[in-house]
Amino acid sequence: MVHQTGNSIRLLTGNSHPRLAEAVASRLGIALTPCHVSKFLSLETSVQIHASVRDEDVFILQSPSPPDINDHLMELLIMISACKTASAKRITAVIPCFPYSRQDKKDKSRAPITAKLVANLLAVAGADHVITMDLHASQIQGFFDIPCDNLWSEPSMVTYIKQEIPGWKNGIIVSPDAGGAKRATALADQLNLDFALINRKRKRDLLAATLPTVPPTPAGSDSGSHDDDEEARSVEKMELLVGDVRGKVAILIDDMIDTGHTVRLAAQVLREAGAKEVYALISHGLLSETTMENLRDLPVEKLVVTNSIDQTHRRQECGAMLESIDISPVIAESIRRTHNGESISALFKHSYF
Repeated sequence: MVHQTGNSIRLLTGNSHPRLAEAVASRLGIALTPCHVSKFLSLETSVQIHASVRDEDVFILQSPSPPDINDHLMELLIMISACKTASAKRITAVIPCFPYSRQDKKDKSRAPITAKLVANLLAVAGADHVITMDLHASQIQGFFDIPCDNLWSEPSMVTYIKQEIPGWKNGIIVSPDAGGAKRATALADQLNLDFALINRKRKRDLLAATLPTVPPTPAGSDSGSHDDDEEARSVEKMELLVGDVRGKVAILIDDMIDTGHTVRLAAQVLREAGAKEVYALISHGLLSETTMENLRDLPVEKLVVTNSIDQTHRRQECGAMLESIDISPVIAESIRRTHNGESISALFKHSYF
């Protein structure tokens, strides 16, 4: 007797964010495929998948995050390879927070484009499809020779603002830099609110203005808010460039927060400009170098991030000041639609929050 192969959804996860994977599995009404990911004494990564994935539609959810970004990325690559050699029908890497996305261009001599390298690694490992969310630069999708779907947290943020921010109708959406203006204006249009833009000058820009012989920063090198060591700490001055925030609820929108330095400076500028309250809504809360004291001292009413990275311990230490938006409904729906061959365009318009 010949048995029909399943071609059902198999959802696997590594050690980066098991809580999110469990929430997605619950939404899909399935169990996580048993998989053991560990390290040998030599620190090599070991992966053991304890169920057949032959001819199955495999989704591997992994969201590399500090301080183990490289370990998490290696786990993902090995899991993809393991499923490939186990004859999975299709392998989709679900990466809510795409690693190395800030290294998306060659902005100085001999700089690597590491986001492109990661895209190549995923394809070589055997991934057939990638699902991610709020890429630092949407052009990263072009780094892939396989399909790549970049989901948006915008619909979930719109729902959060309407439900959780008092007086949001007297609000204004603010981008902390020019690179995030498109993201912020799209959100402002959804809410029918005004838009404001903060201009930030870095130390190297001020130095270039006083010393003409210093080579200028390459055009287009500041495509968004990096908020990392080299860039965030080099911010010398911020000023409100566009928009009137006086007496309004200012809602800062950005794609990533790491040190919190950019959010702190932007919030101070908004307070000085007369904003009634300041909220910060950030897609990915890396917070890799931010102590809990720094978080609690941010001059904002609330810091709101998605749970693309596990925030459980930080929320316990920061209390009500730090909140997270659950993206598991969006991820689960994208997996269901991908498996069934349905369009995922509705996920860019409707909230599943």
